Amino acid sequence: MKKTLTILSAILISLISISFNAQAQDDKPQAKSYITLQGGTSFPGGNFGKSGYNNNSSGFAKKGVTFGLDGAYYFYKNLGIGITASFQDQGQLNQNDAQSLSDGYTASFQRDQTSVTTMGRYHSYNLMAGPQYSFLIKKFTIDVRASAGVIKSISTPDITVVLDPANVSTLLTMEQKSSSASAFAYGGSAGVRYSLGGAWDIGLRANYINSSGISISNIGHPDNTTGRIVTKQPISELQTTLGITLHW
Repeated sequence: MKKTLTILSAILISLISISFNAQAQDDKPQAKSYITLQGGTSFPGGNFGKSGYNNNSSGFAKKGVTFGLDGAYYFYKNLGIGITASFQDQGQLNQNDAQSLSDGYTASFQRDQTSVTTMGRYHSYNLMAGPQYSFLIKKFTIDVRASAGVIKSISTPDITVVLDPANVSTLLTMEQKSSSASAFAYGGSAGVRYSLGGAWDIGLRANYINSSGISISNIGHPDNTTGRIVTKQPISELQTTLGITLHW
């Protein structure tokens, strides 16, 4: 956390320095506050997108859609505060994922066989804000932003594991519950907008978001140590979007 705040502070200082260096350039065009409706693709990164049984941080997340609103208010020349509110769907576990988990639990608990069923998808909201600086080049505007905020999970895959007997007389059922937890997140974005004339732009944006993870609850595990058990799911996302912008 300390390292993250240091990086964000350094970026903020750099942006402020750029802004003050531009004081003598009053004849150049000024950035205008704006709001953008955007949508595109969200790619899981890091452990969030991995699918290994032996890695408790593997999220089995998939490429999905994202859409939301992005905007900025400029309080000094081309320096402002940007904010993004978005929804994203990062998919669900597929049949191969379920089979991989089944094989892993069977080996870990030394059972005859294991049945793994999954329900639900990764659905979440992101709310991110931070300092932004924009460069105006003819009809193009290039936006650079550092941000921090929160990831709010709506749901995560619910995973039920049923282990058949092997030298024991009863079934063992465990469940990784769907999570609606929230977590701190940080990241940054860069985008380019092209003026369509008047008050309208069209543009592309790349947005990176990272979080140490949302909490996950489990029930039915006999000792909380044997085999795979997930208590915290790290989340990393790289989002690319296309948007239509209204500025004033």
